[in-house]
Amino acid sequence: MCLAVPGKIVSVHEKDTLFRLGVVDFGGVTREVNLACVPEAEVGSYVIVHVGMALSVLDEETALETRREMREIVENSEPV
Repeated sequence: MCLAVPGKIVSVHEKDTLFRLGVVDFGGVTREVNLACVPEAEVGSYVIVHVGMALSVLDEETALETRREMREIVENSEPV
């Protein structure tokens, strides 16, 4: 199963258009992410990230609702 997680871009570091990196906040955890697939993304944008690559930009409401739903799933799951 693949999982893509919404996060908010807090900084962008452009080396060139093919190697555009940013720091994304996933609700308190930050990671460096490749932003090459979302050239329109900027600081403050919400993106969907899969294995270190931002795949698309989404609106804040959708991002936060998805994050809430993911948290609910984890909180209501039995430990493995």
